[in-house]
Amino acid sequence: MTAGPEGGAAAARTRYRRGEGARLREDILDAASRLFFEQGGADGMTMRGVAAAAGVSPPAVYLHFADKEELIFAVCQGLFAQLDEALESAAEGIEDQIEAMKARGRAYVRFGLEHPDHYRVLFMWPPEQQPRSYTPDEIKASAAFEHLITNVAALVADPRVRDGVDAEELALDCWAFVHGLTSLLITKPDFGWPDPEVFLDRHFDRLLAGLLRP
Repeated sequence: MTAGPEGGAAAARTRYRRGEGARLREDILDAASRLFFEQGGADGMTMRGVAAAAGVSPPAVYLHFADKEELIFAVCQGLFAQLDEALESAAEGIEDQIEAMKARGRAYVRFGLEHPDHYRVLFMWPPEQQPRSYTPDEIKASAAFEHLITNVAALVADPRVRDGVDAEELALDCWAFVHGLTSLLITKPDFGWPDPEVFLDRHFDRLLAGLLRP
């Protein structure tokens, strides 16, 4: 191994052939993700440190990511896909659409609390700190958002739910609550919250009570 640009040991890396830039990009993302966890978030990361961890030169990192913010967001977007997998896994095998929605909500909050630094970047950074490429249209096109709309549409189609409920509006209502709860638990952990999962279940009971047929 050789010394990295910040004094650390650069990771050994197989040299890829021309045209294999996508694999190099994944190596850089893997290294950045490890540092993100090790440094406790974005503040301790540098592009030079990521280059050292990936075993490449800093210019190689800049070929794939314009700056630190874009790289960090790419790391967290990968976690967004893992969030989607966690939500779908939580509801797997639950046929009752109401209970499935509760299970996804509980999984969302758990995931945010297990990855608070990633969650802040994905959902709590102000717009001026976000890469221009991360747009509302990209969020709506993500598997996680599409699954949310699909799952809420299935809930709305349940015969227990009264007619005229807008699936997209209800989906945003559900997301707004679980996001708000997750954000508060991350930023105000000592407030004295009730058990998050019990609190969440009761919220959904209250929310859905107004949507069910008498």
